[in-house]
Amino acid sequence: MSQTATHTIREGAFGNGTHLSCRACGAKSPLGPFYACMECFGPLEVGYEYPTITREQIEAGPKNIWRYQPLLPVPVDVASYPNTEPGYTRLIDARNLARELGLRKLWVKDDSGNPTHSFKDRVVASALSATRELGLKVFACPSTGNLANAVAAAAARAGIRSVVFIPHDLERPKVITTAVYGGTLVAVEGNYDDVNKLASEIAGEEEGWAFVNVNVRPYYSEGSKTLAFEIAEQLGWRLPQQIVIPVASGSQLTKIDKGFTELGKLGLVDATDYKVYGAQATGCSPVAQAFRDGHDVVKPVKPDTIAKSLAIGNPADGPYVLDVARRTGGAIEDVSDEEVIEGIQLLARTEGVFAETAGGVTVATLKKLIATGQLDPEAETVIINSGDGLKTLDAVADRVGPKVTIPASYDAFVKAGLQ
Repeated sequence: MSQTATHTIREGAFGNGTHLSCRACGAKSPLGPFYACMECFGPLEVGYEYPTITREQIEAGPKNIWRYQPLLPVPVDVASYPNTEPGYTRLIDARNLARELGLRKLWVKDDSGNPTHSFKDRVVASALSATRELGLKVFACPSTGNLANAVAAAAARAGIRSVVFIPHDLERPKVITTAVYGGTLVAVEGNYDDVNKLASEIAGEEEGWAFVNVNVRPYYSEGSKTLAFEIAEQLGWRLPQQIVIPVASGSQLTKIDKGFTELGKLGLVDATDYKVYGAQATGCSPVAQAFRDGHDVVKPVKPDTIAKSLAIGNPADGPYVLDVARRTGGAIEDVSDEEVIEGIQLLARTEGVFAETAGGVTVATLKKLIATGQLDPEAETVIINSGDGLKTLDAVADRVGPKVTIPASYDAFVKAGLQ
């Protein structure tokens, strides 16, 4: 047992997690409600001591993220507590889209099939476990929408209080699909970075609050590794050669890379080379700009894009995204709002998958990477669709609809040339 301020942490509360490690200086900290290094104020992440883990052990687990419990900072009995049981979403063999873009082999990891229809259910489930184990009582977050949905739903399922902070001009569907769960929803005047700053201030002042992407962020972010685990398992326990990932804070991209690396080190897959590509909307593309300019520092920007779920002007993991892209031989690109809309329609038309704007960013970026020769069309490629298009209907509302309106008669049908 170990002790935090007023709560005793039980043995095994964080599974095979043994410590927190600073991503900047490497200093180690004990497991607890900490997120900034005491030595250099750098960001912390969970470090592990793994036992032998086999494919058979994982495959015998439940068809959700808890099949990877030994690889996450969660206890062995995590599945016994009420949670939304996210994960194990489909990996689509995207033959039609591949043919249209001139790719030999393309897969779409479609995370719109999660309980609240985005990948955020994964990270929230991991954060919820940490919140419970740390004895925190309020489940909270600043959010651009998808995280708000996931936090509100997970809190309702777990029977704890939620308080969610969102920008005042968030898409209406995301507001409704957060408020419906009955928690406290707070609209804040300003953009996401303003909301995030307020959340950080509250987290520093209020006891017992778990801001999933602030003071329990080290545990929260580990949930994104399950995307890497599932992709590898669904490919028959191997790594793709290339992967394109949307970038907001950048945490998803860095944790997918971490997941692939861990699988290789544990011998669950052959540690083959892979390239990681990041996708941003031009109206909020600080990481893509830094990559193009050859900079290691990401200069904050004021977001102006329809891809609100990616509209984080000061991305916390931006420098680490640059590191991953450069280390793996990938790239970070951005696309215009017009290209985003075209990307949404292209994926829907070719594969029957209706993506939200973040998915449109990823598809459009894939297309651009091929056109500019940065991505190898002969290499097996995976792209991430992180959310459902029903959340961002306004993006395509004026682009689609009935081709024709006719009277209810066969003659009208013929006259319209619909045979």
